[in-house]
Amino acid sequence: EGLIEFYDSFKDMFEFFCKNTTIHGTIRLVCSDSNRMKTAFWTLLLLASFGMLYWQFALMFSQYWAYPVVLTMSMHSEPKMFPAITICNLDPYRFELVSEHLVQLDRMAEESITFLYGINTSASLFHMNEKNIHVKDLSSIGNLSTSSFKLSQNFSLLRMFDRSNRSGRKHSSVGFRLCNATGGNCFFKTYSSGMDAILEWYRFHYMNIMSQLPVIINISDHEEQIEDMVYSCQYDGEPCRPSDYVHFHHPVFGSCYTFNSKGTDSFWTATKPGIPYGLSLILRAEQKDHIPLLSTVAGVKVMIHNHNQTPFLEHEGFDIRPGIATTIGIQQDEVNRLGGNYGKCTTNGNDVNVKLLYNNSYTLQACLHSCFQHIMVRKCGCGYYYYPLPPGAEYCDYNKQPAWGHCFYQLYNRLRNHHLNCFDQCPKPCRESLYKVSAGTAKWPSAKSQDWIRQALRHQNGYNSTSNRLDIAKVTIFYKQLNYQSVNESPLLSENLLLSSMGSQWSLWFGSSVLSVVEMFELLIDTLVLSLLFCYQRFRSKKT
Repeated sequence: EGLIEFYDSFKDMFEFFCKNTTIHGTIRLVCSDSNRMKTAFWTLLLLASFGMLYWQFALMFSQYWAYPVVLTMSMHSEPKMFPAITICNLDPYRFELVSEHLVQLDRMAEESITFLYGINTSASLFHMNEKNIHVKDLSSIGNLSTSSFKLSQNFSLLRMFDRSNRSGRKHSSVGFRLCNATGGNCFFKTYSSGMDAILEWYRFHYMNIMSQLPVIINISDHEEQIEDMVYSCQYDGEPCRPSDYVHFHHPVFGSCYTFNSKGTDSFWTATKPGIPYGLSLILRAEQKDHIPLLSTVAGVKVMIHNHNQTPFLEHEGFDIRPGIATTIGIQQDEVNRLGGNYGKCTTNGNDVNVKLLYNNSYTLQACLHSCFQHIMVRKCGCGYYYYPLPPGAEYCDYNKQPAWGHCFYQLYNRLRNHHLNCFDQCPKPCRESLYKVSAGTAKWPSAKSQDWIRQALRHQNGYNSTSNRLDIAKVTIFYKQLNYQSVNESPLLSENLLLSSMGSQWSLWFGSSVLSVVEMFELLIDTLVLSLLFCYQRFRSKKT
């Protein structure tokens, strides 16, 4: 009894609590025993306050467990690394290994265009005498031109007429027919524009032809040198060095060069904003028309991206017109995502279930392409030519897999409509840099300066154009400002803020503190102990 205070009854215990607790309003329950109406009023009021308090608690916990985020924006100003710049000449080469098949494809395209539009394109569109790229050290493969591969005639371009519209005119579309392996399930891949249909039809055959080439080809000794594409290169007023770029060949966009691909050389540190301190290029923008139906654009493809990142030019690149001086100002934004319970993102891609087929750092596009390629190999039995191959797979060839086109276009439509699980498996990076681009153009060179500019290029850079074609372009890429905007995600309701909100609600409804909560726990413990004592006393009395 010296350690624990015993009450004679529950009524005494409750009266002691109400008279001595720090919770406001409880004393009103025992101060007027003779006025039952007032006691009942305060009892209902306290119960209603308890109900409102825990209703507010439920709302706060439901909001906390939803893990909402708030975006905070901050500005930073410091010297930073210039982004990676990729340029392509939009002029892929004809490989000698498949040149005969490409010539046949050009003839098929000529016949299709003549059939659809009655236009003879043999003289103006196709150049059969263009130089082919010969790749050495492939004697073990044999002559692919005399191999068993044959261009299929089952995918001819057709014009289809739909029902007449309200104006009474018949709407026509152009496309080609694709069927599954049994031929029982077919559909037409159609386009309202005949130009789009011809380009897609040509690319479909082109992929089958290019699948005959080995997966890895070293064409660095046979490609044109960078001096044949880039007549002048300067960064921050200094000439570019041979170590500042890497070369690769794209099957659609041709010879490509990436400047500052790694982002580790201090030479590319941007210390000042403005046009004089950016990257200035004079480019050959002449299209030799090696494979003209792969693209109808003449010029140069440019993409600004992060370091160690695979450039997906078909998604994010933009075109530079010949005969134009283009100034491109860039503004960098950084996005930092929380991840975890607050959103799905990945730090470096190691926790992603998709095995990347690219050797560079993780990006959303690299993951989506890799995911689609894995599904393509699993569902169709072969890989899409524009994406890298998983180990042990081969590129699609309609001589070996006649129905791969039917399978591919259906899978690709499902990917575009988000019906494949690739978007669920590929999260965004937790940290990424985005580049806002603004461009201005002017005619270059001008009418009065083009003669001496062409002469200077001819003597210094081997420029050998004698025609009046606009076959050169100037590009300047620079930071508009060195300060960049950082967008950071932070929890809308953190643990500290949750406890603070709960304390505010408790103070609002009862005007008390954490010690008042301890007093309530003490009341519960006293009630439990007193109940056990009463039960023990009753048990002993019955036994005696």
